[in-house]
This record gives sequence, structure tokens and C-alpha cells, in this order.
Amino acid sequence: MPIDSSDPAKSETGFAEPGGDKGWSDRYWQSADGLRLHFRDYPGRADRPPVIALHGLTRNSRDAAQLAERLAGGWRVLAPEMRGRGMSDYAQDSASYNPLQYVADLKELLGQEGISRFVAVGTSLGGLMTMLLALEDPSRIAAAVLVDVGPVLDEAGIAQIREYVGQGGSFPTWVHAARALQELHAAAHPGFELEDWLAMAKRLMVLGANGRVAYDYDMSIAEPFSSAAAPPSVDLWPAFEALAGRPVLLLRGETSSILSRETADEMKRRMPGLEVVTVPGTGHAPTLAEPESLAAIDSLLTQVA
Repeated sequence: MPIDSSDPAKSETGFAEPGGDKGWSDRYWQSADGLRLHFRDYPGRADRPPVIALHGLTRNSRDAAQLAERLAGGWRVLAPEMRGRGMSDYAQDSASYNPLQYVADLKELLGQEGISRFVAVGTSLGGLMTMLLALEDPSRIAAAVLVDVGPVLDEAGIAQIREYVGQGGSFPTWVHAARALQELHAAAHPGFELEDWLAMAKRLMVLGANGRVAYDYDMSIAEPFSSAAAPPSVDLWPAFEALAGRPVLLLRGETSSILSRETADEMKRRMPGLEVVTVPGTGHAPTLAEPESLAAIDSLLTQVA
């Protein structure tokens, strides 16, 4: 839901609210067009570049919680929420819900925090943002994790996402919400039990003032995404190749509907140093809680100076 920036209980842009025993602080930054955007800030060592976890299309800062809690202390972790998600303001113009705008917003955060170099962990949309950032200035990327995304996206998988993004809906209980997610995404996570779907629901959704559980993003993010049913071809290979020369990890779901094995193989061919890890029994996208994902990220971080 959009934040009421006049709420005195909320912190001013750039200042942290008390973290208590949460393990993070809720903090804010401002976009160039005046939106108040939220990020979680997990403390860690100042002598290392921070880890910035960039979420997928309909996700928010809670998506990175498990990874951030694992890394915090040893690494500072920032989990920003792009405009229209979670505690970030919703945009008045839905056309601003696009990757180039998200990158521009993220650059404002980097400027506020004085971050010149960081480790990017980008899931789906977040991975596209990582590549676009590298294309503009690769020196700011110390290392990168691309989660189930590459320069070529499978149109069949994109079509599946278009079918449900922005459809809204609400649920009377968390169990109803979890069952609805299971119905949509069972093929991507066939091993999930009810408790896993409940955990996903609590990352993706929020309990509203009316007592019903609803998705925690602006339904208008679907408008530019859905209107791009036949976009002109954009060559993202140069953006991917801009990441060369630093540790880069590709995490691919074994049954991904977005990132084909052929594209992953071509990414490896073009960047021989790329580490490719397939997460078994998983589609789009790995949650970063899988043992394979965690081990691969741990290994990548040992290469970051």
C-alpha cells in the first residue's frame, strides 16, 4: 500500500527508524520525481562492499530476508523496494514502472548512501537492473548474482507472468492466500509444503486494514508490462557482457520458464568465468533459501575483495 509521507511515525528520507530486535532498520530515500522509497538496511562490516538485493517484478524487501539475515554482520545488506512495492510510494504515472526508471531510482539510493561499489544480487527484474547498471558503469559492480534471468527471456514464460500480474484479489485468511499461490506456482516449486506457501504468501502479501490479505504492490505495475506484448527487439547481450572481469554467478531454476538452458549455455560461452549453478526441482525463480543457492553465493562472496 502507498505510504502516507506525512505520517509522523515514519522517518524522514535517509533516516532510519529504530530497528529494535528486527536485525535491520527501515530507511527511506527519495526518487528524482519525489517518491519516498523504502529499503531495509541490515548492518555489516564497513570494510566490504555492501550487498544489494534487488527483487523481482511483484516482490519487495521481504523477499531477501532469509539471505540478508544469513549475511548480516559479515556483510551490510540493503534490500530496496522499487516504486510501487511494499512500503515505497506508488507512482502517479504507471509508465514509470519500467527497468530504466528503477535503475535511476536505485542510483539515487547509491548516491544518498555514498555507495560507489557493491555486490548485486538480482532476481529476475533485479537481474535486468544489474545488467543495465553494469552497461552504464561496470566499475560499481564488485560481483553479481543473476537469479534466473539473462539477456534473452523466454516469451512463453513472460506470457505466463502477464496472465496473473496486476490481477489483484484478496483472501480471507493466510491459508487461502497460500493455496492461491500454490495454484499459480506449483509447477515452479513442486516440493513446497503448505508451510512454504504460507511463507511465500507473507513475503508477497500484506494484511490490509479491512482484515483481508492482499498483494503488496501497485496493480498498475502491470500496465507497461502488459502493453509490451510485442516489444521491439532489445539486445541485452552487451549489458550482460559488461559484467565480465568480476565474479558473476548465474542461478538457474532447473525447470525455469524464463531462462532456457540454451541461453544459460550461451551466457557461459560468452563469459567463460561465469559460474552457473542449476537449482534442482525449481522453476522461476529460486528463492535463495535452497542449499545450492546459499552455497554458491557463499562461494562467490569469498572472491570479493
